[in-house]
Order: sequence, then structure tokens, then C-alpha cells
Amino acid sequence: MLEFAFMQRAVVAGVLLALAGGYLGVFIVQRRMAFLTDGLAHSAFGGVALGLLLGWPPLLLALPATFAVSIGIVALGRRTRLSNDTAIGVFFATSVALGIVLLSRKQGSTGDAMAYLFGSIVLIGRQELLLAACILLATAALVPQWGRWALEGCDPELARTDGLRPERTEYLLAGALSLVIVASVKLVGAVLAMAFLIVPAATARLWSRTLLGQTIGAITLAVAAVVLGLWGSYQFDLPSGPAIVLAQAAMFFLAAIRPGSGRFRGNGGAVRTAPTADSSDG
Repeated sequence: MLEFAFMQRAVVAGVLLALAGGYLGVFIVQRRMAFLTDGLAHSAFGGVALGLLLGWPPLLLALPATFAVSIGIVALGRRTRLSNDTAIGVFFATSVALGIVLLSRKQGSTGDAMAYLFGSIVLIGRQELLLAACILLATAALVPQWGRWALEGCDPELARTDGLRPERTEYLLAGALSLVIVASVKLVGAVLAMAFLIVPAATARLWSRTLLGQTIGAITLAVAAVVLGLWGSYQFDLPSGPAIVLAQAAMFFLAAIRPGSGRFRGNGGAVRTAPTADSSDG
């Protein structure tokens, strides 16, 4: 399948975003921010609709719109008595409604909107490939923050006594998350962008007992799912975005049914995952 240029671009773009998404996804799962991912993915739809209405590159407008929404959600959750889930729900509904209204003002835009809702990785061009590379570089700049983020996620109070500011990290993580989501919209669509970030990290959480192991595992699984999903899409003539997500889901369920999955046992390596960070994950 790599004989074709469009498949080469799809594999490269998918791997680039898998590296970025796998790294950030671990902290999203650890901090229980999965619903934020879904809210931002659908918020990007409003920016895409505005771009289609104005005739501009949709991702060019979706990027600042989603970034603004991510900062707004965190600020609203911290500066008011509303929970983050409530703030996400407000922005989620507003962005989707705005996107539908904007699309209704432009005839013949439904087909283009569907491509962004459900993804079309095999149709990406050089601009989207460059965007994926830039996002990976931006995410790589955050790698030195791994130890700080790990401590803040496992024990926020201890982090504060050490002079760290978990609140600032939440803003930074939400902003970085918005960048990966916007790029993922073109690959797997707004509907599946959440799975692209969450499922590999959730799978790695079931397999590994340390945060370092989860980080390495999430990145590895994300890359493997892109390659496996694109291969399946090419061999069996399947939609590329859903095929990638189904590959991720298969890995997750294999991990979930493994005996002893998700248990914290033994003496782990760097930064063991605290059970209190997400008690629902066992």
C-alpha cells in the first residue's frame, strides 16, 4: 500500500499525531479529562463550519476556536461554582449548534462537513501533513515537563508544597490537547477524535503499573493502531478513520480481558500510578 503517495502521507501524518496524542493521552486519562477531549472535538466543528462558510481553510479557523474553547472551559470550571463537566457541556452544545447554523447558511457544504465529522486521512494534503509535524514539535517541547505533570497528577497537594502550580498545568494541557484534536479531526473526524487520544492511553493503563510504562505503551499502541488500521482500510476497503479506532478498540479489549489487568502490583519503576488518581480504573 505504500506504493501510493496518498497512503504514504496518511501513514506519516497518522504516526506524527499518534506520537503527540499518545503522550498527552496518558495525562488526560490520569487527570480524568476524557470528557474535555470529546467537548473540544465537537467544538472544532464550529470552527470548521465557519471556515466552510467563508471559503477559508477550515482547520485554520478551527485551531484558534478550539484553543479558545479549551481555555474557556478550564477558566469557567475554576472561577465559578460550575464543575468542569458542566462547563464542557455548555461549550459543547453551543459549538455544535453554531456549526449547524453556519452550515445552513451555505448551500452544498454538507458533504465537506461530513468529511470533517468522520475523517478522511487518505485525502490529506501537504498542508495537513505540515500541521501534524508542527503539532508533534510543539508536543515534543512539553516532554521535559513529564516529571512535573506526573507529580501533579498523582499528588497535587505534594506538588503545591514543592512550589508547583497544577492549575497552570491544566491550562497548558488543555491548550495542547486542542491542537492535537484539531489535527485529528482531519484524520478520524470530530466524532472519533476523542477515541484517538483516549483509547491507547486507557489500554496502556491496563497493561502497565507505572506512569512511565503507560507513557511508552500509549505512544507505541497509538502508532501500531494507525499502521494496523490503515492496512486494514487498504486491504478490506474500509473507512480509514474508523478502521484506526477499531484497531485501538481491539487492543483495549484484549488488555481488559487479560487476567489481573488494571491492578497495581509489585514495585514499579518511575512514578507509580496512584490509585486515587482515577479510582474508577481500579
